[in-house]
Amino acid sequence: MNGSRYRHAAVRAAGLALAVTGVGACGAVEERRDAAQAEATRFALDRDAGRHALLCAALAPGTRDELEETARSGCRDAIRQAIEEDDLPAAGAVRAVDVWGDRARVVLEGDTLFLSRFPGGWKVTAAGCEPRPDQPYRCGIKGG
Repeated sequence: MNGSRYRHAAVRAAGLALAVTGVGACGAVEERRDAAQAEATRFALDRDAGRHALLCAALAPGTRDELEETARSGCRDAIRQAIEEDDLPAAGAVRAVDVWGDRARVVLEGDTLFLSRFPGGWKVTAAGCEPRPDQPYRCGIKGG
């Protein structure tokens, strides 16, 4: 009888551990989603306010490098040019956030941003993205 009671207690403890782990995992996903959304919102606000230096700081290193290389100028001038040419449109409010591990997609009213999580936080890997039927997004700013 005691062996049965111990097995039952062990099964309940294991179930409780799984439930707590599951709740923790959900919390982690929510935290990542909230952090990605906050970074996308900051990026959109900085775009609207013309804070080019902050936009550059928000870009992932590879994205910033490709932007500068393509524009053949520094990041601030390249961002300014992207805004003028509507490669980085006004974003508006957040409509949806999807997170897959260390990657996220934030759909805004006028733009879609892709982000990756780095040791220092979320960085924008692509912006000015438009969905295309049965094809990958077309992005005005993207990493290499």
